[in-house]
Amino acid sequence: MKKWSRRIRGAIGMGLTWAAAWFGAGMIMLLGLLLVTGSTGADVPYPLGFGAFGFVAGVAFSGVLGLFEGRRRFDQMSFPRFAGWGAAGGFLLSAIFVLAVALAENPAFLWNLVFLGPIFAVVGAGSAVGSLALARRAENRELLEDVGEVGLSEGEAREPLGGGG
Repeated sequence: MKKWSRRIRGAIGMGLTWAAAWFGAGMIMLLGLLLVTGSTGADVPYPLGFGAFGFVAGVAFSGVLGLFEGRRRFDQMSFPRFAGWGAAGGFLLSAIFVLAVALAENPAFLWNLVFLGPIFAVVGAGSAVGSLALARRAENRELLEDVGEVGLSEGEAREPLGGGG
């Protein structure tokens, strides 16, 4: 049970991280539209919509990653492979979104997958690579903190670099 709760917390954390990044992208888009056209032209504010999609994409990516790469550590994964899984998660999100809208409104809406699929795949790949970079950076900081805690023994004294003169 502890293993599942850890995975769920990790998926939610990944979703929140992606939501924050996608929210920022939505803010940039919103500000750009306001500057260029003077209005947004959207029913849902872009930052909120992008943030919601980012959360779902992050959770979907976490699920795909756990399913196919569950036994690997972050230092054992390559950036291209991680980007590939992020692209798969992003495309999966776009497929679910397009299918849900097509079933509810119009089956012809399925053609939008041709447009949305690659966009969400590229954004998912970029988010995945950013997540791996952050995870590796966090692991490196933990290692540095562990080394810093080792300290000097009682007989050793700190000397300045260059012989201390």
